[in-house]
Amino acid sequence: KCEPGETLPECLQRELQEELGIAVNVREEVEAVTHAYPEKTVELHFFRCQLVLGEPAGLEGQALAWVTAANLGDYEFPAADAQLLERLRTEADWWK
Repeated sequence: KCEPGETLPECLQRELQEELGIAVNVREEVEAVTHAYPEKTVELHFFRCQLVLGEPAGLEGQALAWVTAANLGDYEFPAADAQLLERLRTEADWWK
């Protein structure tokens, strides 16, 4: 979640530092999704990033895995991620 006055790229950089212990260069926004759950509506913005410092680690106890497009179906994701996941599965240039 973004703090008051933060841009989306600033928010992403802070969240990745806090949750994964990494620093990134935020590049272009690649997808924006608004998804309505029964209890709330969320707005998600997905950016292409370049890792510049650190090795991702689940600092808040979350599990991490490096996967290929073919393996994405082996994991559970929130419904709001479905549109992005479909693009990741079908558009090979996203993995560059």
